[in-house]
Amino acid sequence: MAGSPIRSPNIWDTPDVYELENLASDRAGVIDGAIESLHPLRGATLVDVGCGTGFHLPRFAERGASVVGVEPHLPLVVRAADRLRARGANARYPSARVVAGSAEALPLADASVDVVHARWAYFFGPGCEPGLAELARVVRPGGVACLVDNDATRSTFGGWFSTAYPAYDHDAVQRFWDRHGFTTERLTIRWTFDRREDLESVVRIELPPGPADHALAGHDGLEVDYAVALRWRRY
Repeated sequence: MAGSPIRSPNIWDTPDVYELENLASDRAGVIDGAIESLHPLRGATLVDVGCGTGFHLPRFAERGASVVGVEPHLPLVVRAADRLRARGANARYPSARVVAGSAEALPLADASVDVVHARWAYFFGPGCEPGLAELARVVRPGGVACLVDNDATRSTFGGWFSTAYPAYDHDAVQRFWDRHGFTTERLTIRWTFDRREDLESVVRIELPPGPADHALAGHDGLEVDYAVALRWRRY
């Protein structure tokens, strides 16, 4: 791995709470549908960069992709491998695997990948240029990179995010992706929780204490509308 990975405290420090967030996020499959429209997964080689605990790996494998999860934080690599093992990956989708590695030094051969997926991982704008160079190296001609990030300009969660992180410069981030040849597709998903305490726990790992308190005090129920920027580029 190239250097030390950037800490991701929400999933590194509280992976069980982050699991609740994954379970609640986009149950309608809006993001997956958008990715499938860009490149069919059946028969494709897909790499999930920053795969965390491997939440998305079985689903991609079940849709016919040969899946590689890449994760820099070793405790999460173990959890992701355990998830595949628990799902019977060796028998059901033997090509699915997890490897330790970073976005800046992907442990993959040149031109070996059809689809790159990174969901709220590493590719947040200026500073991720080394990872973008790696994408250009590993993606086959005709392949696509799909990078999922927040859209802080709209939605309930977008309002919470922009209030909590006022230094975030959405326009500068957008200019960065435009310069690097990525198309931005604006999607709206939902968090849908089964219990209010789960929603509250997730909000508290995504926002600082004060903004989290304010957001929760002003929001009832178990659902939150959530704006997403899907940045994609074909190679």
